[in-house]
Parts: sequence; C-alpha cells; structure tokens
Amino acid sequence: MIQVTRLHEDAFYEFFKPYRHPQAKHDIWGGYGLETFGDDFQLVRSLDLDYVWTVVDGDSGDDQWITPGIRYVNRVCYLVTEIPHRGLEVDFRCSQQCRSLTSLGLKRQLNKLVRAWTSTH
Repeated sequence: MIQVTRLHEDAFYEFFKPYRHPQAKHDIWGGYGLETFGDDFQLVRSLDLDYVWTVVDGDSGDDQWITPGIRYVNRVCYLVTEIPHRGLEVDFRCSQQCRSLTSLGLKRQLNKLVRAWTSTH
C-alpha cells in the first residue's frame, strides 16, 4: 500500500512555487489556476505532467486538496509549478477555515516534504 503524505497548502506554495501560466485564459484560484475545459485544458494536456497539479473537492465537501498530476473526478482547476513533483505521493489540504501555518509549523512541514521529495530520486 502506498503511503500518501498529507500537508498544509502553505507548504505547497512555499516549496513547489505555483505560477500563473502566461497562456491562461481565465482568472481562477487566486490567478494561478487553469480551467478544466477549453483552451486552458488543452494547455494543461500539453505541459510536462511533472509540473501539473489538480485541485479537487474533498469527500466531505468542506475542504479542497491539491494533488499531483491530472485528475478528472471532482476537479476544480489545475495548477502549474516551477518545481516538479516527480511522482511524489502527496496531497495538500486547502481548508475552508483559511488558517495559515506558523513559521515553525511551516518549517516542520517543509522538512517533511523535502525528505519525501528527495527520496523519490
């Protein structure tokens, strides 16, 4: 059984560095997102999948998750990052409560993420 690391979205933004793709046609997910249809979706399919992430709705409906690769079920939008995920089994929780990590909490999560990411290659 594959162990999926679950972390806070702050660690995702800090480590993987998402950006607004210059060819994005819509302004979603704080300007970072690519839509799940039309030109944006065609763009996503043309990109190196190691840099593509999917934002999906959680099972409970309260939270959303950022997960590596292209997903189709419960997808909200796609994100592109500067740093590749390299097939890392990780999900980042985007809580509806919008609470950011403390600097110590972020440091701990980044350390955990770096250990998991470096072990993939």
